[in-house]
Amino acid sequence: MFIVAVASCPVGIAHTYMAAANLKKAAQAKGIEIKVETQGATGIEDELTAEDIARADGAIIASDVRIKNPGRLEPVPTLTVGVSEAVKDAKSVIEELVEAIG
Repeated sequence: MFIVAVASCPVGIAHTYMAAANLKKAAQAKGIEIKVETQGATGIEDELTAEDIARADGAIIASDVRIKNPGRLEPVPTLTVGVSEAVKDAKSVIEELVEAIG
């Protein structure tokens, strides 16, 4: 299984990167490949490509702000959560997405 994610918080510093790190750790613990794009204070990092999105079984948007170009994820089953949820309980976020996509 391969999933993609976008993490972003209002300030674009700590929570953005903590959410990304926790989602990566939780996915890897379940044997799931993941790529996380961050939209932080320094701009977009690890940007999801069209190929990443086409290959993805599911997507997570962990954000409390509007992310850039959300429509590109429309073809993929997507779970949207607050960034703090991904920071505090990334394991449950990953499990919820996996359950939703079957």
